[in-house]
Amino acid sequence: MKKFVIIYHATSDAMRKMSETTPEQKEEGMKPWYAWRDSLGDNLIDFGAPLINGTELLSDGGCKKSTKQVVGYSIITAKDFAEAKKLLKNHPHLGWSEGCTIDIHESVSFDC
Repeated sequence: MKKFVIIYHATSDAMRKMSETTPEQKEEGMKPWYAWRDSLGDNLIDFGAPLINGTELLSDGGCKKSTKQVVGYSIITAKDFAEAKKLLKNHPHLGWSEGCTIDIHESVSFDC
């Protein structure tokens, strides 16, 4: 099986709206995520977590606020990219708010 890192992107407007929800609304909003998690079974390595305050480190030692709008991650396994894509079909993140997207990255191991 191959390992895939899933990166979730959302607009600033979507993140602002989420920050204004009540704990009850947040819990209700997580129900589709929990259903997705449960549907993956052994293919889910790490459910992941929300990410905030992205910072880009610069080669000169400085840093600046990231503009990539990364808001979370998950890690899954699949036999190939096609299966990974199938596991993400109808993912709740894609229907959450306009402008939400998902990137799939295959993790490659380096044998020394």
